[in-house]
Amino acid sequence: MGILNVTPDSFADAHVLFDPAAAVAAALRMEADGADLIDVGGESTRPGADPISADLELSRVLPVLHALTDRLAVPISIDTSKAHVARAAVAAGATMVNDVSGLRRDAAMGTAVAETGAALVLMHTRGSSKTMYAEADYGDVVAEVIEELRESLRCAAAAGVPLDRVIVDPGVGFAKRPAHSYGVLARLSEVAAALDRPVLVGPSRKSFLREAVGARPAPERDWGTAAAVTAAVLAGAHIIRVHAVAEMAQVVRVAEEIRRHG
Repeated sequence: MGILNVTPDSFADAHVLFDPAAAVAAALRMEADGADLIDVGGESTRPGADPISADLELSRVLPVLHALTDRLAVPISIDTSKAHVARAAVAAGATMVNDVSGLRRDAAMGTAVAETGAALVLMHTRGSSKTMYAEADYGDVVAEVIEELRESLRCAAAAGVPLDRVIVDPGVGFAKRPAHSYGVLARLSEVAAALDRPVLVGPSRKSFLREAVGARPAPERDWGTAAAVTAAVLAGAHIIRVHAVAEMAQVVRVAEEIRRHG
């Protein structure tokens, strides 16, 4: 899954893709580099980010979605926690909704996904972008992530979203200190086994990597990302969300071959 941030404040991109033409060109490059799907986001979800309105979010993503729908052969995902944005994005060509809140921020999101027929990614987090680190308090991080994702799955089912359209994401880097993120990666197979759903993992360039690689800026964390991606694939991840598609596609394919031969 290639990350296409159509925002002026992405934490991890060296090049701002705020211009729709630049965003479209970047998406086409990611597809050519081996991306199996493209995740378009118009609101930063980095820790400390300020929330934006649905109208502003749509003004960023809709021109890109309209331009990409007839040019990409791979599916498009919309990275949003707002039901209104999700509905409009699916109408514009997206086929997956990636909700980093796990249906916890907008009560209408589950119904929106069910009615549009989109696939749904439920990510684990706590609180908002402003408060998530204050809520990173766990006894057993993996057990608590599993139970909180189970609750998100129950909400999706109650809204009418078929289980076979749902993917789970343990939320590496979200409402988690570095030790929590590493713990989730180390025990990812437990998450997959307990929830029995395909697992998406997004470690790309995140700040928890600094615990191991030092105080490098986000665009210089791709080697660390490669290690986390390898661990995730070997532990059973089905989708890997990354910025550097060309490089990480090679990492994923090799890790998949190792897993297959095991």
